[in-house]
Amino acid sequence: MITMKDIIREGHPTLTMKAKEVPVPLSNEHVQLMKDMLQYIKNSQDERLAEKYDLRESVGLAAPQLNILERIIAVHSEDEKGKIHSYALANPKVISHSEEMTYLPTGEGCLSIDREVEGLVPRHRRLTIEGYDMDSKKVRLRLRGYIGVVFQHEIDHLNGVLFIDRIDAKNPMAPIPGAKAIEFEE
Repeated sequence: MITMKDIIREGHPTLTMKAKEVPVPLSNEHVQLMKDMLQYIKNSQDERLAEKYDLRESVGLAAPQLNILERIIAVHSEDEKGKIHSYALANPKVISHSEEMTYLPTGEGCLSIDREVEGLVPRHRRLTIEGYDMDSKKVRLRLRGYIGVVFQHEIDHLNGVLFIDRIDAKNPMAPIPGAKAIEFEE
């Protein structure tokens, strides 16, 4: 079971490196890693398990955060409308995106960063990604809004980019030109 002690933190060199593609069809080890990563996220969202194992809540996880330089991510989260999106993907890549930008008005967080970071992170409002699921089948996902932000955050990890790298260092709360904030339905 993955716990917080498996997750590397800000300053670790792996977090700034580009991850390698995973051979497809996926090995049993890669499939198990994908299952374990998805399970961490689900466990972290269960109050009882999170408290018992001291897990920080998460909606996504990338293999480089486990000091594994391979292109694997997992996401388990609700979108703005309450729909659950649960995926583990190998070799995910953005194949198209909107010019229109968005951001989370409360900013982003990361399991690999143990401090509060204020700032707006510019993200594409809509995107299409491709990757391979646990059955080594190619999947294409059209994403928008919050869940799209989550996927962009995790794919950034595969390229050695942290969300803090995308914040305007001189003016972290500067409006992002033409971007619309993501709003959740009550």
